[in-house]
Amino acid sequence: MNKYTDRYKIVLLGASGVGKSSISLRYVRNDYSQDNESTIGAAFLTMPIDFGDKKICLEIWDTAGQERYNSLAPMYYRGSSAAIIVYDITCPDSLILAKRWIKEIQSTLNDCFIILVGNKLDIEHLRQVSYGEANEYAYEQNITYIETSAKSSHNVNKLFDIILKNLPISKNINNDESITQINPIKIKKSCACN
Repeated sequence: MNKYTDRYKIVLLGASGVGKSSISLRYVRNDYSQDNESTIGAAFLTMPIDFGDKKICLEIWDTAGQERYNSLAPMYYRGSSAAIIVYDITCPDSLILAKRWIKEIQSTLNDCFIILVGNKLDIEHLRQVSYGEANEYAYEQNITYIETSAKSSHNVNKLFDIILKNLPISKNINNDESITQINPIKIKKSCACN
């Protein structure tokens, strides 16, 4: 029997190249690679956490950012407790796509915590999206906003701490449809919750 009995599904969405895989790998393995290949379909990682008196397992789905995989996204985000919507602070077009994902999640999932993440803070000098612009948008949408750097690890743990504090209790997936029934095109799997 798993000692980490409270399981929550977390999905990362956003344009290709914004750092979704880097954020998840930094959090789960404290690892960073400059040469990450683009995710095909989705990648899956697990992260066991002792949170207060609970033993939680986060099941983290890192989705492909390429437009040709967008039609598959609902298969991966269905049943998510939290959605991490990532954009690149040096690329305004990635924020436009992030806003589309936010609207889709808001219209599709009930009781899902949404957090907008401006990534690549380590190259602040190349910033093209101001903190104020993204934060104001998040405020208007009644969602949380944070800026991170997967490369330096700045705010990555804080991002997941915010998620842990806002997980909807009703979304514990132990009694729901198992996400293992989903067959993504490609899964990179790391199981640590058993």
